[in-house]
Amino acid sequence: MTDWNYADLFEIVADQIPTAPALIHGERRQTWAETEARANGLAASLLAAGVAQQDKIAHYLYNCPEYMESTVALLKVGLVPVNTNYRYGDDELAYLWENADAVGVIFHGTFAERIERLRGRVKGVRTWIWVDDGTGPCPEWAVPYESMAGATTGRVAAPWGRSGDDLYLLYTGGTTGMPKGVMWRQDDLVGRLNAASPVRFDESKGLQGVRDALRSPGPSLLPACPLMHGTGAFTSLNVLSTGGSVVTLPGRHFDPVALLDAVVREHVNVIVIVGDAFAKPILAALDASPGRWDLSSVFAMISSGVMWSEEVKEGLFRHHPTFLAVDAFSSSEAIGMGTSVSSGAETAHTAEFRLGDDARVLLEDGRDVTPGSGEVGVLALGGRNPLGYYKDETKTAGTFRVIGGRHYVVPGDFATVDSDGAVHLLGRGSVCINTGGEKVYPEEVEEAVKLFPGVADAAVVGLPDERWGETVCAVVEPADGARIDEHALVADVKAKLANYKAPRYVHVVASIARSPSGKLDYGRLRSEAMDWAAGRAAL
Repeated sequence: MTDWNYADLFEIVADQIPTAPALIHGERRQTWAETEARANGLAASLLAAGVAQQDKIAHYLYNCPEYMESTVALLKVGLVPVNTNYRYGDDELAYLWENADAVGVIFHGTFAERIERLRGRVKGVRTWIWVDDGTGPCPEWAVPYESMAGATTGRVAAPWGRSGDDLYLLYTGGTTGMPKGVMWRQDDLVGRLNAASPVRFDESKGLQGVRDALRSPGPSLLPACPLMHGTGAFTSLNVLSTGGSVVTLPGRHFDPVALLDAVVREHVNVIVIVGDAFAKPILAALDASPGRWDLSSVFAMISSGVMWSEEVKEGLFRHHPTFLAVDAFSSSEAIGMGTSVSSGAETAHTAEFRLGDDARVLLEDGRDVTPGSGEVGVLALGGRNPLGYYKDETKTAGTFRVIGGRHYVVPGDFATVDSDGAVHLLGRGSVCINTGGEKVYPEEVEEAVKLFPGVADAAVVGLPDERWGETVCAVVEPADGARIDEHALVADVKAKLANYKAPRYVHVVASIARSPSGKLDYGRLRSEAMDWAAGRAAL
């Protein structure tokens, strides 16, 4: 049995390759030795402030070196990082920090005014740690991050020690309801992520297996998505634990040109995105300036959380034929359910995956879906999984189940299995549309809609219907300057899918307004579409 803790892994990296780059942010560069020293300073300062074992500390930050640096510090002294969506409003922030039992918040200065309004509502937060971003002075009720990270000290550990049982807490908004805190044991998270890593640790050797594997710097990663999202956080944790470096962009709005410039400047090996919301602008920039960027250092672009289309992958291959385009079918609760890998020689079909080693597609009675049968089942993942949702036994029981005597996580994703074993994702049951007794899974229709010329992004929701119970509505964001022929779009979808899955309403909007993590707010989109459809006839 392993007993991995990320703090131990990071310290091994700092010892093995101290002068290698760890964190890069524009002109700012930190080696592993520098990151280790600053993390020790912050960790020692937190201990002096009176934190206790497994206390929760929230990050309320944009992408920056302090995000991962402070994560290292928290894990060193047995504290639990808590991610915060910086798009949240006052009520959502207060709920999250209270639900997480946060005793401290590390925040960018630009959020000081909002926090000022909230401090009286989150009385459990004793320590506010201010990260200077040039937006104003440190509030009198906060402590400057630099004064803590700059403290001189040796390597730091808490009196209660470290354990593979120490938690990593990831809050996920999902598609419905308030955020839920997914509780990962660090040992399980290291094991799950490292199983798919190019730098593998020998589990039988414990920490010596880590030392044996880390003889030289690992890959360079650029997470285009926010670190407060699981996709950005998990890939960054994995790359840092294998001696790699994390490159973050100083801009607070996604800029594909800045991303491509950073890729060339830092010789980035892996780019992490969340679907077409990131991939399409990257492709547009490449198409507008062919030959401007040398992408030869990139060996993979990975998307997780939201699928990206075949058309966009093929466009990217025109500019860099030898990289791998990877759809990682994972979620905050379930890492490694499946993958879809495309190359310049062969593009996998969107939503078509190969199951991970621990994944199954199950019917309601617990039997596996028979390949080629057309049966619709739900995906279940065994092996190393989270413990459940923090302080929510009801939701934990609904998602983390015992099937055939084995523990599985069942996030609610439906799929079919082809005779050759390929898995086709249909979408989450929580947003499934029931029209005339037929089930329509939004993601399947969304992918068909997004292939129509002129569509930049799309979401599919169910609207109330007297005859059918629900009817399908496509909310469509057009590309710049494009005009959407609604009837032609519906006809195109009908040519790809069963007629009952095709939209009966097409609502064209200026923006789908995905979250920074690339997720859709189905509740908001459905409400807006209902208001719009009240005065419109179905197609």
